[in-house]
Amino acid sequence: MTKFRFALAALAALLCLAGAASADDLTFTLKNGTKSVLTNFYTSPVGVNNWEDDVFGKQVLNPGESMDITIGDGRTVCKYDMKFEFEEGSSLDTTTDTQNLCELGSYTIHE
Repeated sequence: MTKFRFALAALAALLCLAGAASADDLTFTLKNGTKSVLTNFYTSPVGVNNWEDDVFGKQVLNPGESMDITIGDGRTVCKYDMKFEFEEGSSLDTTTDTQNLCELGSYTIHE
């Protein structure tokens, strides 16, 4: 019976740790408030001098649309630099911003 209690306690601890790991994911809704297609979205923790991979992958964010974004990079930081690139031929330039993503429920990119 003692082995069973130990195994049950170990399983409970493992489940708690798995839940804590996913709690570090940063999630928010990105809204395109421009009249141009948003083709690429990059993030990087503040102080890191390289952009991470394009969050969109092969997707784009059309004008007026929203997309749920999850940054699950395993880091425990909140402040991220963000870089937005628009479709070729757009009148909008590449835009950057810095936000505390732990406190951000949604973010709208404007012209």
